[in-house]
Amino acid sequence: MTFDGSAGAGSDSPTRAPRPRRSHYLIGPSGFPNFGDELIAATWLRYLARTEPEADVWLDTHSPGPAQLLLNDLHPRLRCTDTLWRLCGEAPSDDPWEVANWVQSAVNDPGLAPRWDAGIDLLGRTDVLHLVGGGYLNALWPRHIGLLAGAAAAARRSGARTAMTGQGLTPFPPGATDLLRSLADRFDVVDVRDDPSAELLPGVVRTCDDVFLEPPEQRPAAQAREFVLCVQSDIGAFEPSVLASQVLGLLRAWEVDPEQLAVVEGIPRVDRAVPALLEHELAGAEFHPFRDIWRHGLPLAPGQTWISSRYHLHLVAAAAGAAGLAFSVSRGYYTTKHRSLIDLGSGWTSFDAEEGGTPDRPTGTGFPPHVLRRCRDLKRSVATAVYGHQVAEEVRPATRRLALRSWRTRSS
Repeated sequence: MTFDGSAGAGSDSPTRAPRPRRSHYLIGPSGFPNFGDELIAATWLRYLARTEPEADVWLDTHSPGPAQLLLNDLHPRLRCTDTLWRLCGEAPSDDPWEVANWVQSAVNDPGLAPRWDAGIDLLGRTDVLHLVGGGYLNALWPRHIGLLAGAAAAARRSGARTAMTGQGLTPFPPGATDLLRSLADRFDVVDVRDDPSAELLPGVVRTCDDVFLEPPEQRPAAQAREFVLCVQSDIGAFEPSVLASQVLGLLRAWEVDPEQLAVVEGIPRVDRAVPALLEHELAGAEFHPFRDIWRHGLPLAPGQTWISSRYHLHLVAAAAGAAGLAFSVSRGYYTTKHRSLIDLGSGWTSFDAEEGGTPDRPTGTGFPPHVLRRCRDLKRSVATAVYGHQVAEEVRPATRRLALRSWRTRSS
């Protein structure tokens, strides 16, 4: 037998080179864990598992180990890293301009950050760079603007398609709006989830939260309780005791029997502080820790009444037909988030912890089916704009920008 390079010469079919495997790079705050952040990441991973199961998918997050364990089964080729989050943390200060400058410099010259050289190299070898939705690009976490800057810098070198979807950007750091607009202008797809964010970036697409792309299927629990509570204590100026007093006043005014109350945890331990103070007042209530709702779903049923400060619990419960009180613990942050869902038609009642008071028990029925369909269709148009076609490496940024303007026009 000789090896003369003529193998296959007798075949009538020409040999085709294998199609390169696509590589997608998602960026988001998964793994803390936080029910909403994990749900957004899971939404996109399920979408990619259905549309591109053979693609390599990277998730850049501050907690790659826990994120890998929480999300691993949602896409067969998922791997997690933390390159951009590390670079944000290495910036010389919290000032957004200094953070953006440092991260872009490091991406352009990995010698400035040699510990993350391999990760920076990976950033330059992806087809799509996608900041998934959420409320993490704002004044509460000013260093996170480096995520935007780093993705923009990497795409400028590689020609990757760039997207930021479902973003809630307020409150934004004072003096950094022009920086935000300049960075966003370098992205192919820019989509925000509320009106104040759209006002920060005139002309961008305003759809809704990324979770509307594929809301989780929640089977009604066989013995779901009539009332569900989740009030956090990690954001806002209120001590847990103040919030506990307000919650107890509501439950007493509505004559809630603790035997008909469930307490859910959106972030482990953080969401226990307020219910823990009410433990002796709520004997008989059942507790659902984060691990249980992540593995088995929320204790949902149509006709329930929720009290929730967590935005994504509001979204999912309203999508399942539950009424609720949107309990805002921060006007600058959570009021905007909850208002975006109420304006869409969640049917929930807004409650401002700063104002207090005792509102009547909500009587809504959650999102109407036509609203869920419309939101799903809007997010599908966003997903198609992000992943629907591959952008050639030689396409110039100006050409990619024209495609974005065209898509904005079609989707608005």
